[in-house]
Parts: sequence; C-alpha cells; structure tokens
Amino acid sequence: MKGVVLGGVSSGVGKTVAALAAIRALGDAGRAVQPAKAGPDFIDPSHHERVAGRPSRTLDLWLQGEGGLRRNYARGEGDVCVVEGVMGLYDGDGSSTAAVAEALDLPVALVVDASAGMESVAATALGFRAYAERAGRDIDVAGVIAQRAHGGRHEEGIREALPEELTYLGRVPPNGDLEVPERHLGLHMGEESPLPDDALDAAAEGLRTDRLLDVAREPAGVAEAAGAVEPIAADEPTDGDRPRVAVARDDAFRFVYPATVERLRERATVEPFAPTAGDPLPPCDGVYLPGGYPELHAEALAASPALDDIAAAAAEGVPVLGECGGLMALAESLTTVEGETHAMAGALPADVTMRDRYQALDHVALRATRDAPTASAGETLRGHEFHYSDADVASDARFAFDVERGTGIDGERDGLIEHRTLGTYCHVHAASGAFDAFLDGL
Repeated sequence: MKGVVLGGVSSGVGKTVAALAAIRALGDAGRAVQPAKAGPDFIDPSHHERVAGRPSRTLDLWLQGEGGLRRNYARGEGDVCVVEGVMGLYDGDGSSTAAVAEALDLPVALVVDASAGMESVAATALGFRAYAERAGRDIDVAGVIAQRAHGGRHEEGIREALPEELTYLGRVPPNGDLEVPERHLGLHMGEESPLPDDALDAAAEGLRTDRLLDVAREPAGVAEAAGAVEPIAADEPTDGDRPRVAVARDDAFRFVYPATVERLRERATVEPFAPTAGDPLPPCDGVYLPGGYPELHAEALAASPALDDIAAAAAEGVPVLGECGGLMALAESLTTVEGETHAMAGALPADVTMRDRYQALDHVALRATRDAPTASAGETLRGHEFHYSDADVASDARFAFDVERGTGIDGERDGLIEHRTLGTYCHVHAASGAFDAFLDGL
C-alpha cells in the first residue's frame, strides 16, 4: 500500500482539513484510502473514519516502536494511505511526524498556510526540505498543499514559485465551513461535528490526485512486517472457551485504538455495552473502560446500573481496566467544572475533579512496582496522557506504577489498584503488550 504523510509547518495550519480533503479526493478518484494519524490522537482519526469509511491507523514510534509501527501500517486496507501528521513536521519529543515518515520512508506533502503568502509559500517549503538535508535526516519533503489558498493569480503565484524538486499538490480553499469546533482535549469527534459534504467536496476539487499518487510510494520494512501480522479475527460470536471482555463504547467512552479492539477480538469475545444509555454490564470475564468524556455525561453515568455492576464485579475479583475516563468512572466521585458532584462506581479510592486547563499532556513511561493486570513487576509500559482532571486519592491507596516519564496521578505514581481493578491516566496501545497481559489474566 503506497502512502504519503501530510505534515504541517506548525500546529493549527489545517492538517486535518487537508487530510480529509485528500481522503475525499482520492476516494472520488476510485482509490481505496486507508487513513492514518501520526501521534497518539483519538479525535482526528474519528474524522478520518467518517470520510474514508474505515478506521484510521495510529502510527506512533513512542507507543509502538519501529516494528510495531510497521506492523500497524501493514494491517491497513486499501491501495493508498494518507497519514495526517501531528503538530509541525519536526515537532514532538518521541514521535514527531518527521520521525514517522523517516521510519516508514514515506514522502511528506507539506501543508502550508497560504492565506497571506505566495512566493513565501515556496520559500517556507524549501526551508523545510533543506533543514532535513542539513540535519542529515532521511526525510523527503516532496510536495506542497496550499491551505486556505484562493484560485486564479493566488494559486498561480504559488505554483510558479515552487522549485522543480517540490511538486505542487493543489490547494484547499478558505471556507468557514471547513473548521471543526474545538473543546477541551481538542476537536469535536467526527460523529459529533462532521464537516459538511459540500464543503469537503469543494476542498477535494482543489487537490491534484494524480500528483498525490505520483509522490506516494511503498513504505520501507512493511512487507517484512506484514509477514508477522496475524489475520484479524472477525467480530462474531465465538466458542465458549474464549474469555469474554466487556468494552464500554458510548458517548462517555470514545477513545479506543482500532488496534486495541483488533487484539481483543483476536483472543477474546468482545461484548460492547453503553453505560450512559442504561446498559447493564454484560456477563464477562473482564472489563475494559477506555477514555473519553465521562465529565460531559456524568449525570447519566451516575444513574447507570453498569456502575453498580462494575463495582460488584471488581469486588469479586473480576479484572477491570480503566484508562483516563475509565479511571474517572471507577472512582468514588466525579466533580464537573460547574461544581456538580456525581457518585461513580467507587471501585477505586479516589475523588476526581475536572479543571479548566489540562493537567497533563505527554508521552508516558511507567515502571510496574507490583504485578498488575497490564504488566508484571519490573516491566515498563509506554503510553500517553492528556487529561483535564486530577484525582485526590486516599492516603492508603495502592499504586501499581512509578512514573519514569509523564505526570501520572500524583506526579510520581500512576495506576490505582484494588483487587484486580486498575485505573490509570495512561492510554496504552496494543503494541505495548498491556492488553495481552490483561487477557492472560482472565
């Protein structure tokens, strides 16, 4: 599967809109497009999935390592992959867009805000290309997408100024309808605030799909990685010998990597349930509560029979894993920014309070200080954290991890643990091995 990475000159330049326009344009041209996202984000991929019609792959060197990165790419389906970058091309400690492009040997289409420039767009792009050469980085800035560029003389001036080593890949016109609303943790999810189809169509018309396909190429090392990839199990009922894992999936629990669901389905029967819709906990051998927005649905969550069911299961020793939003749901209480306090499951000795600014944002390394559902003592897990809440924990609370990088729950520790219930601010990827450890314990 050929691929191209859309890298920005900075955050806020319009990479998501450019990626969605490229996905739409290539799809309209008859190509099966596999979207992907550099970095650990959950939100941009939800927009990719809506436009492409297939889940977006997460490509993050910190979470996956080079081998995991290539295996995850190899699991994609389609004939061309559009990878949306994170922040500016060279920004990011541990897994920048440039590092992902370099690890896969994929070309970069540089997204430049052209709203107030013409020839300067070419100068900017050429500088990004020259920087890679001067730094000895094997990064191929192959072309330019002019974001927020008008047609006519504006577009012509940009195109004529580009040197021959930079391919003009088209433009995305300025359009207020192409702005995704924001809130804490980033943009609205794709199913909440989808971009209008007519605006996406207009954006797609300005891109040159023939040139995008010309610069795209097969990544390095993926053919070898593909040989180590097992087929993805179908989402169908399986025999009774497989463990059953209840996975919360609703408006409060949205942040799940496709690779995580794939890994769970390979080894277990996944039982999705919607706590905020009033679903009880289905019969299961383990429970996974992913991250999301429990604070936006705290009243419905507090009234859900699922929380009492989860608390009872936790007390009986059923393995329960809660990540970020899942940690919040497992706590004694959750207090919103408005000051309203709602009772949660009470499976972990903590009271969680939402704040008006983020409390942590980083890649994370956690070292297990005791055996836990996702790691054995002495092992290290890598993940990421991004949350607006903090947790006031009981003085006798037990933790499973020391924080080697990141913030965790109290700056030094993460992973509240009671019985076989683990609540952590860290989101992990299936490539970390955490979910294999979780499944092994069922």
